[in-house]
Amino acid sequence: MKKALPYILLAVLLVAALAIRRCRSVAKSKKDIENKIDRNTVLDRRPGFLEYTDHAKCRMDCGHITPQAVVYIFQNGEVNNNITETDARPCPVYALEGYTAAKQHLRIIVAQCDYKTKLVTCVNIDTPFDCGCTGAGIKYER
Repeated sequence: MKKALPYILLAVLLVAALAIRRCRSVAKSKKDIENKIDRNTVLDRRPGFLEYTDHAKCRMDCGHITPQAVVYIFQNGEVNNNITETDARPCPVYALEGYTAAKQHLRIIVAQCDYKTKLVTCVNIDTPFDCGCTGAGIKYER
């Protein structure tokens, strides 16, 4: 019996380690499912995917709009359904509007593609700036 005791303890530890490993993998897979967003059907507001087009950078510089203000509107702004084009191809286009902490009334236009969301343009609605920026974002600046 004394010779078998170390083998029994080893077997118990192995079973316990396998049980702990299995519990962790189940918890991780549930978390992955909760965090998965279908970017083809809903606006993904995670700023880690956000990229700025040259046109958007020009508009931000001219209109004194900070990246922090853009991210705030991106995460908290209301979707303007009159401008939003969810059927646009190759990427759905969303118009988001809202007020920043600095009381700027902004509209941002984003095109949500596979693994990135491009900021097409941003506009200060209350204080329009004539920036002379060129690019695809011009059509959304009405």
